[in-house]
Amino acid sequence: MPRITAEMAHELAVAQKVCVRPLVRRVIDQVDGTESKVALPCNSTREDVCPSCADKNRRLRMQQCAEGWHRTDDPERLVLADAETLHQFDDDAGDQVEDEGARRVRSTRRRDDVPDLPRVPCEDRTVGRAFETPDGKIYRPSMFLTLTMPSYGPVKANGTPLDPSSYNYRRAALDALHFPKLVDRFWQHVRGCAGYRVQYFAAVEPQKRLAPHLHAAVRGAIPRSLLRQIMKATYAQVWWPALDRPVYVHRCELAALRHPTQESWPRPAGR
Repeated sequence: MPRITAEMAHELAVAQKVCVRPLVRRVIDQVDGTESKVALPCNSTREDVCPSCADKNRRLRMQQCAEGWHRTDDPERLVLADAETLHQFDDDAGDQVEDEGARRVRSTRRRDDVPDLPRVPCEDRTVGRAFETPDGKIYRPSMFLTLTMPSYGPVKANGTPLDPSSYNYRRAALDALHFPKLVDRFWQHVRGCAGYRVQYFAAVEPQKRLAPHLHAAVRGAIPRSLLRQIMKATYAQVWWPALDRPVYVHRCELAALRHPTQESWPRPAGR
């Protein structure tokens, strides 16, 4: 009987559109107390992790986009509890926080070199603005937005730096590391300035110079001047220690006395 290897099982799962890395969970029946194991799909959106789940999520996004992109009204949202029950939950949560300790307060101060953004009342809708022509036709336009990182130095046609000695590798690495935070903050600013809950479909791809590149299809039309203003005002508040000034020197000296280096150890005779 031929032996089934892991590679054969992986290829068969991909061919049959089955998750290649399912998550096994233990399920207990609340009636009779029997225990069973259930395999759940990983639901990854990356094809290199799970091709089957990535293809399933891609098709689901395509269906959602096709069904909801041209809607002129918002779908009704399911209310799980009434206002009194939610208020009771909020009171219980507040009491629990007070019992655990004092509330943590973080600074919300913005940088002085970042321009302020206009604040408009945000409406509870996802449908963009509609425009009406003199003959009575109504248009509800959308827009395609592309965001990318700035230049870190001249590059060749294949994306490699033209002058590696002057190319800003450090900034390129930090921007790629904090790119998700920048994108999240950007959409927060867009929804705060547009006045409604902006919906979008987006994909991130690397350029030849390996800089992150964001393509987004946005529901509704937002002025380009406002988008440029949002781009200038979007930043990620990241604490980065300075390396040009020595700090805690006395602690380093004390640690060196307690834990001497290998060169200062007494060596055995004859070596």
